Order: sequence, then structure tokens, then C-alpha cells
Amino acid sequence: MDFLKWLVIAAVGIYAVIVAAMYVGQRGLVFPRRPERSAPAQAGFPEAQEHILTTQDGERLVTWLRPPAGDKNPLFLMFLGNGDNLGIIAPRLRQMTEDGSGVLAVAYRGYSGSTGSPSETGLSYDAEAAYRFATTVVPANRIVLFGYSLGSGVAVPLAVRHETAALVLFAPFSSAVAVAAAVYPWLPVRFLMKDQFRSMEVVGKIKVPILVVHGERDDVVPISFGRELYAAVAGPKRFVALPQADHFSLFENGGVRVIRSFLDEFGLR
Repeated sequence: MDFLKWLVIAAVGIYAVIVAAMYVGQRGLVFPRRPERSAPAQAGFPEAQEHILTTQDGERLVTWLRPPAGDKNPLFLMFLGNGDNLGIIAPRLRQMTEDGSGVLAVAYRGYSGSTGSPSETGLSYDAEAAYRFATTVVPANRIVLFGYSLGSGVAVPLAVRHETAALVLFAPFSSAVAVAAAVYPWLPVRFLMKDQFRSMEVVGKIKVPILVVHGERDDVVPISFGRELYAAVAGPKRFVALPQADHFSLFENGGVRVIRSFLDEFGLR
């Protein structure tokens, strides 16, 4: 009996240490920063220019801007995934602008040369600074918010707070905490997670058209999370499942073509 008692005590102690370590280090898991900074031309996107924005709490954000051609094409205000870096995704940014659309890609605090450390609150400040700058490039009714994975948790609440033309979500989640709970079912994630990005609680307030694109082979944010978020959308909406795509290959499997069809359907370019 003594052996069993001490075995239980040891197991509880080990579990407590693991939980404590996960709690302390959770932002390293949620935000695996890639701080390397590169110029747009160096990364293969010479049409873009770097702009430094200042957030309301004093951080300096690196952004890349390619304005849209003409006075009808949209400007994509792009919020990227948690492991992305502007230099790495430059080919995709360039692909987004091949039809004359513009793009403003935002490096969150701590990423791609931006100062600061990321958090849900911090990323909301980053989004506000980027939106303010975007409205100096085009009118608000030509801004299409784009959120990829973690970026969906940034773009959705921004679309609630501000006027936009539309919202495009690639591989979104109903909430980041729901994804984490599925990955770590043995942890009390819902009580301990600091940055929960509960998109599903606010997405129903958005009135502009929303496009959700998800890969059927996505094992990072399974498509069920995208469908759950989509079901909560109250306004005009479209859902496109890409059979061959996983979490990282939406662009390569027709994602940009889907976006352009969506824009045409709703007369947004």
C-alpha cells in the first residue's frame, strides 16, 4: 500500500511539473517566432516596399506593401500563421498580387524584425496599427482582411471592429483553445491558456462576405474547426474544401483561384 501511495504521489507530482512547465512556456508553443528580417527584393518580391508602423503600445512593426493597381482592385490586409516569416511567404504574397490586387502583409511583434513579444492582446494592437495604415492606401471598402491559421484569430475580431469589404480565412479555427484542447486532451488547457482567440464567439457579428478555405488533409487545424466557425457566420458566406491540401499547401492547391472567384461573385474588384 505504501508503494502504491508513493507511486500515486510521484505521478501527481510529475503531472504538476509538466502542467507548470507547459503553462510557463505556452507562448513559445503558440508563437514559435521567426525573427529573421529580409528586404522584399531580397526575398523575391521587389514590387513591395517595407513600411514600419508604430502600435499604440509603442512597438515597431515591419510590414510589406504593394498597393493595388487602379481604383477598383482590393488591398489584402494579411495576417499570417504563427510560424510564418515575411521572407518565407514572399512567393505567396507575390501570387496574391498578380491580378492587380494589392497586399499589406504584417509581421506580428517579435516576427520578421518587428519589436516586442507576441500575445493575443499584442496582436490586436498590431492589427489596429495595420488597419489604420491600410486606410491611408485605399478606402476601407476596398480592404479585404485575410487571416491564415493563427491570423484568422486576428482578422475575425478586427472585422467586427472596423469597416471592410470582405474577410478571407484560410485554415481557420473556431478558437485556438479548442485546437489546443484537442492536441493536449490530458491538460486543463481551457483553464490555463492565456491566448485563446475565441473567434467563434464574435464571427456572427460580421456582416460583410466571408470566405473560408480549408484543406481536407489538414492535421494541424483539422477541417472540422473551419466548418464549426463557418456554421456560426450569420452574413453572406462561402466554404471551399480543397481535397488535396493540408495546412501548408492551400495556395498551391487552388486557394488563390478560389479567392478571385469569391471576389468576382460579390463584385469586390
